[in-house]
Amino acid sequence: MSEHAFAEIFLHFTWHTKDNAPMLSPKIEALVFDEIRRKCIATDGVIFQEIGGTETHGHLVVAIEPTVLICKFIGQIKGASSYVVNKQCGEYTLDWQPGYGVVSFNKKDLPWVLEYVMNQKQHHATGKITEKLEIITEP
Repeated sequence: MSEHAFAEIFLHFTWHTKDNAPMLSPKIEALVFDEIRRKCIATDGVIFQEIGGTETHGHLVVAIEPTVLICKFIGQIKGASSYVVNKQCGEYTLDWQPGYGVVSFNKKDLPWVLEYVMNQKQHHATGKITEKLEIITEP
């Protein structure tokens, strides 16, 4: 990024497993989230914040520089995570459904967005979800 530019771009992503199948068991979730965290840290212009989810979907919070192409980044995240799971788990196949949701938010909202993502299972179990952070679209 140019040293003459200032950016505070915070994004929340969500995406689902194929057919919303409950594929993210604790073991698979750990592999997926570790790979996504690793991929974020290794991607220039991306600052990892948090990851969470349920058996059927994931949530990711990052800060990005303006040089990051959002659709390419999320494609790489989804592709890398399914590749690692499928390679390490042999007969297991993790497929993500097409599409994703992305919402930008203000830095002042970072604490509650992080809390929301960290406590996904609890929010879904109690039905206390934030609709805007759960929306995804398919192509």
